Amino acid sequence: MLRSILRKSARRALAPLALALCLSLTAPEAQALDPILPFSQVQQGMTGTAYTVVDSSREIRTFDVDIINGIGRGKGETPLIMARAYGPVVEQAGGILQGMSGSPVYVEGRLIGAVALGYKDMTPYTFFITPIEEMTKLWALPDRKNKTHIKSFDLKKYQEDKKKEAEKEAEKEGKKDANLGQEAKKEASDSIKDGKPAEKETPKADAKEEKKAEKDKQEASGKEQAQKESSEETPAEKAKMEKKNLLYLSGFSGGGIDFLQKKLPVGDYTIVPVSAPGLSDENTTYNPVLPPGSSVGVAVAYGDFSISGVGTVTATDGDKILAFGHSFLHRGNVNYFMTDADVYGTIAGVSAGMKIAGVGNIIGRINQDRDAGIAGILGEYPSVVPVRVHVQDETLGRDVNYTSTMAYDEDLLPTLSSVIAYGAISKTSDTVSEATAKVSFSIRTNAVPGGKFERSNMFYSKADVGQIAVGELMQAVGIICTNQDRESDILDVKVDIDLVGDRKTASILSAVPDKKTAKPGETVNFTTTIKPYRKDKETLVIPYKVPENQPAGTMHLDVRGGGFVPTVSPLLILTQAGSDVSLDVPEKETTADQLKTLKDASRNNVITIAPGAPTQPLSDKEKRRMLENAKRLAEETKKNPPVRKVELLKKEGDSAEKPGTTNFETSYIVDNVVRTTLTIEKK
Repeated sequence: MLRSILRKSARRALAPLALALCLSLTAPEAQALDPILPFSQVQQGMTGTAYTVVDSSREIRTFDVDIINGIGRGKGETPLIMARAYGPVVEQAGGILQGMSGSPVYVEGRLIGAVALGYKDMTPYTFFITPIEEMTKLWALPDRKNKTHIKSFDLKKYQEDKKKEAEKEAEKEGKKDANLGQEAKKEASDSIKDGKPAEKETPKADAKEEKKAEKDKQEASGKEQAQKESSEETPAEKAKMEKKNLLYLSGFSGGGIDFLQKKLPVGDYTIVPVSAPGLSDENTTYNPVLPPGSSVGVAVAYGDFSISGVGTVTATDGDKILAFGHSFLHRGNVNYFMTDADVYGTIAGVSAGMKIAGVGNIIGRINQDRDAGIAGILGEYPSVVPVRVHVQDETLGRDVNYTSTMAYDEDLLPTLSSVIAYGAISKTSDTVSEATAKVSFSIRTNAVPGGKFERSNMFYSKADVGQIAVGELMQAVGIICTNQDRESDILDVKVDIDLVGDRKTASILSAVPDKKTAKPGETVNFTTTIKPYRKDKETLVIPYKVPENQPAGTMHLDVRGGGFVPTVSPLLILTQAGSDVSLDVPEKETTADQLKTLKDASRNNVITIAPGAPTQPLSDKEKRRMLENAKRLAEETKKNPPVRKVELLKKEGDSAEKPGTTNFETSYIVDNVVRTTLTIEKK
């Protein structure tokens, strides 16, 4: 059912755009991997050319490179090539920038590797290259992600099928045009020359003089210092190595960025807030052209909230690409968005500047995130999970809907879902002061019978309620993503959040039963008085049903807030309630069981009446009676094990109470407990 829904909705969303593209574009010719120069053949004194994009024109520019030396770096570590850059492009930019990672470097027309790393506190013109043969290994690594039952789209096949349909239709009407898309194809092919990006033509004499002048200018300080650092490299200096890359965030306020840095393993990346395109059909490119030297983006979330990195394409081979020359999040086999990217400009720094850039259209899928770089497939769309967050802030009068899409990666989904929800809260409320939040969310998934998990709760905090408000969402997605029986599908996540900029809590003052003596199965009404924060008292009448198998004698009850955790013996509570008590180790809970436990857990804004601890210490006689009851119930449980009632999950919105427990919903977070007793007679 879930697969059918996804396929139908995806077809409706993508079909109009796909048809339009088919009528305006023809498929570009696949580009083979350029000839390579192995690390073993790279020698000191060689000169080469690197390719990158440094401004919004998307033009691939070149700069010159002197090879200083190769660095083996020991067993098990990726070797590096130390080099120095010069020329007008890097001179204007202020050196090798963060964001230039992946820029391909050619020596005598052969690809040697990608710009990857630099040294802090070292001249920004000196950098390290990841050898290309270390990067091409990524293409041979196993790809086990993107295998959920929710199938992804093969964009190329989809485009080709639609193109055939369009051609047949055009032929019938006598309107077939053989020249469709030639301009796009020509523009793509012009950007590639002799198996690599075409250089901007410059008069040879002027180019040589310019290179010589620039080289002489930097010779004394740059090259001499770099050679010295290379020959005297120590472990301490290695620790100063930094990736030439940034983490670009869109949609997050300052609070959202802080929360993301705490939750997501982003390492030492510099965080750069940028704008990014919102979700629409126009954000997918079916026939991408991505020659070496062009900008490429990688994103784990895309839309109103996006989390991405931008670097440079190192090499292509058909529909396969290599980029960055180092890891993004270093998570191995992954399932990320691949996008094209726009460079807005460059900023020079003391030791290293940065490119300011943003992700563009979705063009494929990144499937490897390793030490030597990232690898991906053009035209293959990753499995995704849409997230829709609605936030209403009563204090500010704001009502905002946000939409983002997370790449389906089980390692990241729990964190991403909570980060996006928190980002929506932080951006809408624009404060981290006192607030109360009511949170409801639903997850459409095949991890539970019925296909949907729902949960709501209420939270209060004196500072930044969002951090605790998203906890249960993260927990629920985490349970689904750690299913030990099989990989679960998640179709989408919807979150509704109501914010009030004050304190909506209440304390229970008293809970008086309408009778002190009752029989098993009877209902007792508790007149409960609560005192909301800075408001008048309120009186509630809460019915409580005594369990059918409740033993005769004194029954101790807690009347408490649902989120108030009682500090009593579980054995004592179960015994008093006449519940099944087993002394055996419980069997492992299934994913559905864990989700049901979360779904049925008491909420902070309910008053719970349940068996509790005695108000006075138990006498020896009472202790013996409790122990005898526990042993008797344990023996009965062994002889007649209870049957799991998982079918309760099939009823949408069902939240069955445990025997002996009553939950009564209020408009406040109830923050304390009072204790009372009933005398239970024999039935």
